[in-house]
Amino acid sequence: MEELLGVALQSMQQDMARVDRVAMNLSNALTPAYKREVAVVRAQSAGRGPSFARMWDAGMAETMGRELSASQVEVLSDTRSGTLKSTGQNLDLAIAGSGYFEVQTDNGTAYTRQGNFRMDGRGRLVTAQGYPVMGKGGDIYLNTSQPSIDAAGNIVENKLPVAQLKIVQFDKPASLRRLGDGLVAAGDGMTQLQDAEIQIKQGYLENANVSSMREMVELTQTMRHFESMQKVAQGYDEMLGTAIRKLGDM
Repeated sequence: MEELLGVALQSMQQDMARVDRVAMNLSNALTPAYKREVAVVRAQSAGRGPSFARMWDAGMAETMGRELSASQVEVLSDTRSGTLKSTGQNLDLAIAGSGYFEVQTDNGTAYTRQGNFRMDGRGRLVTAQGYPVMGKGGDIYLNTSQPSIDAAGNIVENKLPVAQLKIVQFDKPASLRRLGDGLVAAGDGMTQLQDAEIQIKQGYLENANVSSMREMVELTQTMRHFESMQKVAQGYDEMLGTAIRKLGDM
């Protein structure tokens, strides 16, 4: 019976981790290029052979494809691209397909898909937080906020080439560590994309790949499961209390 209580409590902890991820996804539903987070759990199949991987979002099994240690909850990113929306702003850029922009922060190099860029006081192309966006030759300096940027990331002003955006990809984007402000740290297998592999859309931003309706359904299902496990734990507590009272009456 103690094992039953342990399973119930562990399931409740996993449910709370899932609720945290749903809350995070909903709060970032309007954040450009945000990638929804998914809680992945490895559960132990009691008395039925080896453990098996159990994913809260079964549709992400092929995208995640990652093994976890028993009873561990790990948060991975759903790296599927969001839809694109037209903004009409020349410095708004979206990557249609795989890849990340490289930026330079105070703590070193980082990567992002949030392309809501601007020009700072020094004429550099920077992120919304002011981090310089990297080109193949380093910082990108502009003379105007109306450059022309083609699909390969080539930046042209007054018919003259200025720079080319540096776009990279990683072998396992789902496991990239988030740094905040839409940034991720470098991961395994980083490669620089060739011109033919890059698909930049000028005047567009990538939407978050979050469906509010789907997140609300997951929240409802998770809370129902949590309540069921809570009843199991309460039933165990009541049964234990009854057993103790009966022992006292003997």
